[in-house]
Amino acid sequence: MDADQSQYNAGSITILSGLEPVRQRPGMYIGGTGSEGLHHLVYEVVDNAIDEALAGHCTAITVELFADGSVGVTDDGRGIPVGNWQESGRSAAELVLTTLHAGGKFGKGAYRVSGGLHGVGVSCVNALSEWLTLDVWRDGQHFTGRFSRGLVIEPVKSVGAATQRGTQVRFLPDARIFREILDFSYDILSWRMRELAFLNPGVAITLTDRRGDGRGETFQYSGGTRSFVAHLNRLRSPLHTPPAQIQAARAGVEIDAALQWTSLYAEDIHTFVNSIRTGEGGTHLDGLKSALTAAVRTEAIRRGLIDPGLGSGVQGVDVREGLTVVLSLKVPEPQFGGQTKTRLANSEVAGIVAEEVEAALAGVFASDPVLAEAVVTKAIEAARARKASRRAGEAARHQITPAEATPEIYQAQFGERSRNWHDSAVWIANDGLLSAIGAMSDVPVTAQALDVCCGSGVVGNAFRGKVAKITGLDITPEMVSLSRQRLDAVVHGTVYDIPFPDESFELVTNREVMHLMPEPAKMMDEVFRVLKPGGQFVVAQIIPFSAADAAWMFRIFKKKQPLLYHMFLESDFRAVIEDSGLVVDRMEEFNLWENLDVWIDTHETATLHRYEIRKLFYEAPAEVKAVHPYKVLPSGKIMDCWRWCIYSARKPGTLEA
Repeated sequence: MDADQSQYNAGSITILSGLEPVRQRPGMYIGGTGSEGLHHLVYEVVDNAIDEALAGHCTAITVELFADGSVGVTDDGRGIPVGNWQESGRSAAELVLTTLHAGGKFGKGAYRVSGGLHGVGVSCVNALSEWLTLDVWRDGQHFTGRFSRGLVIEPVKSVGAATQRGTQVRFLPDARIFREILDFSYDILSWRMRELAFLNPGVAITLTDRRGDGRGETFQYSGGTRSFVAHLNRLRSPLHTPPAQIQAARAGVEIDAALQWTSLYAEDIHTFVNSIRTGEGGTHLDGLKSALTAAVRTEAIRRGLIDPGLGSGVQGVDVREGLTVVLSLKVPEPQFGGQTKTRLANSEVAGIVAEEVEAALAGVFASDPVLAEAVVTKAIEAARARKASRRAGEAARHQITPAEATPEIYQAQFGERSRNWHDSAVWIANDGLLSAIGAMSDVPVTAQALDVCCGSGVVGNAFRGKVAKITGLDITPEMVSLSRQRLDAVVHGTVYDIPFPDESFELVTNREVMHLMPEPAKMMDEVFRVLKPGGQFVVAQIIPFSAADAAWMFRIFKKKQPLLYHMFLESDFRAVIEDSGLVVDRMEEFNLWENLDVWIDTHETATLHRYEIRKLFYEAPAEVKAVHPYKVLPSGKIMDCWRWCIYSARKPGTLEA
């Protein structure tokens, strides 16, 4: 090491002036220099406009994406002050844009509540922009100024009279800072603008894309958090309508929450403070969870459904199963954990939210017994299912489910999953797997084929060109609608009672469904019935690599899919096919790597179970690791190798020419 490199003395100390710290360490201020940080620049400017709305001075906000890569945010608020600041000779607007911790939100006069507490938002945007222009309309004058990378290029000055009021900030992100991505996503911004419109009823927020595709929307809602929850649940099956709403105020903290339980398994909780999304939660979320658990337990005890001494048997995860919540707080002096404001740290808020929400929810239950019964019943069933799942166990085949597997139960689950079916797992539309299934076809090209539990129709479509006609059958209307895009005809029905006459098809196909059936033999009886003599049954199923990983796989799949009944060994599955009277004449294996984070990120998988699935991989026993390939990557992502077994089976007899 050189002598000068080893020196650490007074001369080693560097002082960064102005906005240099932001440019040196942008991640400290906006969370990073990728897509998240890029879009955070827009949020900081929009949040200032929202603060004007919260103060009662803004009713319209416009966000525009321009062809040169810049973005503009305009509001009709009071306009950033432009007068000289404290005899300094500098415009207050220049001070706000070029100085950290300068703004009108530290005192108690201009804003009662604000998201931009730290006073670094718009100055950070300036620091990280190649250029930024400011236009202010106030006091009957139009003021403008130009900035670049944190510095004043053209001082703020009046350029004429104004017939409007408000502020416009337009900026171009600095390519020296944002090296990964410079293009704003319309979809990301539209979600945030819609969010803000829900949280600020009456405010009109317009997003316009001027980059060539002409997209544009205006978001304006009057229903607040209740409308927000209804929007989130628009493709789900609520247990009660409308969403319950809770509004309360105490010690200057205003609480506005809407709650709606659905038939799904995962919770969906969104929290905000002064319209800022707190994605990491915080003390308000802690208070909400505490209140929910206490209120539901109290109601269950009052109804005599659980013993007072055993109330802890119903846990928070049970109460929140299938729950969608939007919690919006107005806090006069919020303390956020970091400049990006993803976590609320005010300790006093937890108690305020817990007490007010618990009391309000007790009132909701008292006034709506139907809602109360639905919520309490679901929580108790969730607790039973959770305990049963933990007991489920050491054998490779189990028959434990949280509820009776009726057609209605299947329809509720898979109707919901159909909304993002192709995005929920690689295997669903994997070309290699589908080609392997289609390659098993050994029937005349004049054959009639039936795809039972056809899903989106991709399996049946794998036989395109190998048969004359492909008909689909599925239990959910949503899947029927999806598969009609690929198959020649699709009918609504169940595999326990296939709605076709005996000996109707030369080929029947199915993929990955028999493990969800308490009595798979009934399906096989129906398959045998509708097949012509000599007809072929092609079926693909995920099968453990050996008996050593079967019980482990069962636990994983059971936590992902509560309706799971079986984890077949290869010999077990072959026996199910042959017990129906069919004869297996061929079996091919196809190994496929699956991203577990994507596979478990569905509303049927409870948050607790997602954690437990990952834990099963992290703590897999040696005998499992010896036979079952999987990878835990440095990022924490889990890639699992699934063994697909694809069977060809024949009905005894000979197909007629």
